[in-house]
Amino acid sequence: MSITSFLIYCIIATITPGPTNIVILSTVHRFGTKKAMEYTYGATVGLGLLLIISAMLNTILLAFLPKIIVVMQMIGSLYMLYLAYLIYKMDASKAVASQAASFGSGILMQFLNPKVVLYALTVIPTFILPHYSSSMAKIYGIMAITLIGFLAFSTWVLFGAIFKTFLQKHKKVVNLCMALSLAYTAIMIWL
Repeated sequence: MSITSFLIYCIIATITPGPTNIVILSTVHRFGTKKAMEYTYGATVGLGLLLIISAMLNTILLAFLPKIIVVMQMIGSLYMLYLAYLIYKMDASKAVASQAASFGSGILMQFLNPKVVLYALTVIPTFILPHYSSSMAKIYGIMAITLIGFLAFSTWVLFGAIFKTFLQKHKKVVNLCMALSLAYTAIMIWL
């Protein structure tokens, strides 16, 4: 296995903008670093769980991949549109928006996020399973991938914290941009 290719793929797949990263940025903007880290921990646990499922059920999932992708696209897109609405309406529904950035919603977002599901379905069979058959190798691979995901999510928290003053000063425009970005992501899944 090429460690360099593995690391590049993992870093690019987790740090590029996507639904989870947009929600993290929005959460820092609206509720602060502590709440964003709560969501980040949930997103990390969700990513780890997806990787475990991928490693254990890879053969079964690949047999049914087309059906799973269509269902995940539909559910994930609807959930992302719902999150986009919450981000857009943040000032009007503070309690609901706060729930959208909880530990549990961080986990749920990973299972409904097609980008993460496809990532989990591709990284394990591409970089781990062809080269390693031992359970420990799979566990180390899952731990490494999950750590990279956590570091990428944390980068978005840091970015949000650094630019918080700017984000709060222009919160209506920022909320609109983040909501539109999330909606765009949801729509692009279908194209």
